[in-house]
Amino acid sequence: MASVSLQSVWKTYPGGVHAVRGFDLDAQHGQFVVIVGGSGCGKSTTLRMIAGLETVTKGEILIGDRAVTELKAKERDIAMVFQNYALYPHLSVYDNISLGLKMRRVPKQVIRERVQQAAELLELTELLRRKPRALSGGQRQRVAVGRAIVREPSCFLFDEPLSNLDAKLRASTRAELKQLHRRLGATMIYVTHDQEEAMTLADQICVMADGRVQQIAPPFEIYSHPANRLVAGFMGTPSMNFVPGHFGQAATGAAAFLSDTADDHPRLEIPLTAEQRQRLDQQQSDGRVLLGLRPQSIRESAPSDIGDTGTHACRLDATVVFTEPLGDQMDLLFSACGHELRARIPASAGLSPGSAIRLWIEPELCHYFEDGEYGRRL
Repeated sequence: MASVSLQSVWKTYPGGVHAVRGFDLDAQHGQFVVIVGGSGCGKSTTLRMIAGLETVTKGEILIGDRAVTELKAKERDIAMVFQNYALYPHLSVYDNISLGLKMRRVPKQVIRERVQQAAELLELTELLRRKPRALSGGQRQRVAVGRAIVREPSCFLFDEPLSNLDAKLRASTRAELKQLHRRLGATMIYVTHDQEEAMTLADQICVMADGRVQQIAPPFEIYSHPANRLVAGFMGTPSMNFVPGHFGQAATGAAAFLSDTADDHPRLEIPLTAEQRQRLDQQQSDGRVLLGLRPQSIRESAPSDIGDTGTHACRLDATVVFTEPLGDQMDLLFSACGHELRARIPASAGLSPGSAIRLWIEPELCHYFEDGEYGRRL
């Protein structure tokens, strides 16, 4: 296995359309890197450039210490698993897995050994004589992965391989892929639009938007310290709440975030913790800002003082707009201080549209961003 490095890679189509802009990535040997973003962000184009299926307009791609930018796909020593499986319907599972090796004139005994090893690894041994039409979607995807494994490539590329599966099968196949990665110790680069897949699978997540890398970091870092508003809003379910406002003084005289609000609504005031004040002083941020608040950070009961900050939770008197039951939890859309926000709280049978509810916000769990779609985290 080998590392994969992209150095200031651009892809520009005729007419000056920039699909990928200055993409930098270092996937270390054995890492599972997930590139995630919305439709049209350039993630699949990036993967296809690594595979050699798209030409690079500018920049360089290295696999290990070998520059492959100008090499054909078959010369790059990679294996790619596609969204639609790309299996031959008239061939058996065995023949689908072994076809690439046969075309490379690998000895028959070696082919048999590799196919058998891959089949055991992927629990396909009993299915080797079947045709693809006799398999479930998850089994077909495992066959496609098996075809990649037997090649023993430098790295594996996955282009939204689970998007055709139903929710239950997608979850189980995702777990299988994670276990497979651990067993193989392989370098894997995986593209998806599903942020839950990214959080579950990745050692490193690369968030893309508008052809550019927005942030590359481990899943917890992406979730807890998003680089900008776009990353914060994209990663996490339900999406982060955003409230416009500015920094000023609360009624108590303490430094606080003060929300924008209409005249007939009270203003949302959230005191800044000492750590937040220090960070904001260092960045010298002025003017309009956005409060970012994850639904999971809004409580239905008052928490105790927050660690060593000495800052108490803020009470929020709200009105229920609607609820979405999720078993032992529920997503709550509520109105407060002239804004509609979401919270994820324990399920409560007593809540209905129009009900009054008291919620609590912990200041240390608040994020602040510069105003604008790509506003940086303050």
